[in-house]
Amino acid sequence: MAGVLSNKIQKDELKPGDHIYSWRHSFTYAHHGIYVGNGNVIHFTQGPGQGIGTGTGLDRFISSSSPSNPCEPPCPICGDRSKSDGVISSCLDCFLDGGELYLFQYGVSSVFLAQARGGTCTDALSDSPEDVVHRAEYFLQNGFGVYNILKKNCEDFAIDCKTGSTVFTSNSVGRSG
Repeated sequence: MAGVLSNKIQKDELKPGDHIYSWRHSFTYAHHGIYVGNGNVIHFTQGPGQGIGTGTGLDRFISSSSPSNPCEPPCPICGDRSKSDGVISSCLDCFLDGGELYLFQYGVSSVFLAQARGGTCTDALSDSPEDVVHRAEYFLQNGFGVYNILKKNCEDFAIDCKTGSTVFTSNSVGRSG
């Protein structure tokens, strides 16, 4: 149960195939990705200056899931990722963008799921780590479509990598919602 309430983990606890996330803008939203090993994360991002696609005030508030400090020197591992969008690979530090590291939980009992904050866990079961990494690498090569905060976002990407199925509901906010 402790993992459902606090999913924070240390970098040395990561395993290939883990669905990880980091909170942005004072816990307003989280950026999700798949840890693939060797300090690398594959994630789905919206490039800076591009509309989020909601047609609401969210477009102005959440301007990007890419790194927030494009004026800083480029990462010696990733290079300049300030204009990157789509499915990208980056080092763990660039993915975290100064935030803390959290592990998304799979197979959580529905009793605890009702109490957890959205975007931190699911009752869905994860496929094998090898399948998860394979899907993430496939999307890195072939894309995941056009980013939309409500319909196809970084959490949807990570859930699809973990389970092989994107979540659709008639009453949710976005597919992962």
